[in-house]
Amino acid sequence: MTSSVTHVWRLLKWGRILARYGALRGIERDPNTPAPVRRLARIARLGARVPAVPRYADAFQAIGPAAIKLGQSLATRPDLVGEEATHDLLRLQDQLPAIPYETIHEAMRAGLGRDPALFFSRIEETAVGAASIAQVHRAVTTEGRQVAVKVLRPGVEEEFARAIDTYQWAAAQLEAMSPEARRLRPRLTIENFRRWTLRELNFRREAASASELAEAMTAEPEFVIPKVDWARSTAKVLTIEWIDGIKLSDRPALIAAGYDLPKLAQTLIRAFLRQAIAEGFFHADMHQGNLFALPGDRIAAIDFGIMGRIDRRARVWLAEILYGLITGNYKRVAEIHFEAGYVPAHHNVAEFATALRAVGEPMRGLPVKDMSIGMMLDGLFSITRDFDMVTQPHLLLLQKTMVMVEGVATSLDPDINLWDSAAPFVREWIRTELGPEAAIADRLILDFRTLACLPDLVRRIEAHYPAPGGEPPALPMKEVEVVRIGGSWRYAVVAGLSAAAGVAATFGLLH
Repeated sequence: MTSSVTHVWRLLKWGRILARYGALRGIERDPNTPAPVRRLARIARLGARVPAVPRYADAFQAIGPAAIKLGQSLATRPDLVGEEATHDLLRLQDQLPAIPYETIHEAMRAGLGRDPALFFSRIEETAVGAASIAQVHRAVTTEGRQVAVKVLRPGVEEEFARAIDTYQWAAAQLEAMSPEARRLRPRLTIENFRRWTLRELNFRREAASASELAEAMTAEPEFVIPKVDWARSTAKVLTIEWIDGIKLSDRPALIAAGYDLPKLAQTLIRAFLRQAIAEGFFHADMHQGNLFALPGDRIAAIDFGIMGRIDRRARVWLAEILYGLITGNYKRVAEIHFEAGYVPAHHNVAEFATALRAVGEPMRGLPVKDMSIGMMLDGLFSITRDFDMVTQPHLLLLQKTMVMVEGVATSLDPDINLWDSAAPFVREWIRTELGPEAAIADRLILDFRTLACLPDLVRRIEAHYPAPGGEPPALPMKEVEVVRIGGSWRYAVVAGLSAAAGVAATFGLLH
């Protein structure tokens, strides 16, 4: 077990680097920062030449791979690190110098368990991408297919384990120091970061995520997910279809190739909404470097290490919140926050609706270049403290992804209005999920599932009370009514009769 002295030493070392980039200034000035943390920041800053403008992303890159991933995680927490730091941390896109091919080749051999020559006829020694966790090389399979081979960096698992150990220790100390810190739940932030990292370090999980997302996106053929080569993929090596397109970050090349940029922007927004609201499973790292334009104004995504998941109930709330903000129905948005438990019940719904109006009203009807959904979400975070709102990690990851998607969309079409783009999709999904047809379908499914359980329930009751001619049980089950039939005891299941009556009533509604 790592000692507290080791944790403090690591924090001081990292703090020294953060100080050189001016990244501790916000911690020192924030009145909510606990006094011990402020003192530690001042010690780390002693003698450092602090720049006038903080460079948070550069500081995390200077610390190393684990810090880069932590910075990406903190980019979802404007309530924890501040809006200025959040926007700057969004620049973190894992671009690191490549390590020598000989080292990667040996890691590939170890990961595959066999000589890479048995799987690939050619592997380009120059990396096409080098990130904090892995390095990517272009290759040709023995069958002649173009693929991208992603290889885990040697030693990265041990480095991340050490860093996460200290992050968890620091988060626990912080929560113990301050009630405000407990509300912001830094330990939960680090736990989410740990889970993301463990998933990213296991390429089988990433391959499974790509496969699942491809199935979910069949309704959006203009958004392409590359196919996984499972025969050449392991926990430490991922082989996936090569995407030959133009990065969405290269606007001049897109224009020269004749792409319809506004259409690409609409495709991206619709694909994100499909993932987040309709499917509840979304690509949470959709920056420009992971998105490519393909012929026919299609978009392909790569890198499925960070994925978000939202259950159906939360998606219904999210869709209603978005649509309420789009249409200006702030009272309904406020009610949903209370129904979902996002705002404690002792607060006033009308007061919260007024606070929401102050955030949402300036945004409506304006192009994104003037007012954006990202700015609206920042506004929502600004009122969380006033209404004692506890952090919701799945919504924070979604918020980060929305800001990222918005940035890519506006780089393609500066005049796009995300409200107008999102409204038709959200309206249709709400009608499908919450309309009368959906309610009847949900009731039918529930009742038929209940009926399907009845035979097994009766068999279990018979097994528990096997004597056909004996006396009835002294304490019958609540769900069972005891009836004497022909000299022996049988059991009429009241729950089953109720379910049958429910089905009959449902059919009555249909006819």
